[in-house]
Amino acid sequence: MAKHRRISDNPKPRITEKEEKTELVEEKTSSTKTPKDIKSIVLSGSKYLYIIVAAALLSGIFTPLTINAEWNTVISGMLSIFLGLGGGIVIFIGIKYQKFTTILICGGLGMMIVSLILIYEIAERSLFG
Repeated sequence: MAKHRRISDNPKPRITEKEEKTELVEEKTSSTKTPKDIKSIVLSGSKYLYIIVAAALLSGIFTPLTINAEWNTVISGMLSIFLGLGGGIVIFIGIKYQKFTTILICGGLGMMIVSLILIYEIAERSLFG
């Protein structure tokens, strides 16, 4: 039978003290926060802008123009949709960064539930009676 080589079979190279010190210095410098440039801020902000615009279009921003609905109802509907969208973003951030995960997920789900309740109240189909 042929013997297969594994990565763990290779001997590990010895690290000298000088190399170890340079690795420690590199870790310290990489852990400090670097200031963000304009391009990265615009790119990170644009993805949230696309989501907000899509949610506004899906929530019916053109409804008052087409069927003469009241603007107050449409705006409150859009705000409740944005609340649910914010809950989804909070859940995403909680899962992505794994810091305060349970708090962020519970908060995001709470925001989505409140959004659902508000949508039913706007449609005059109350969930509570």
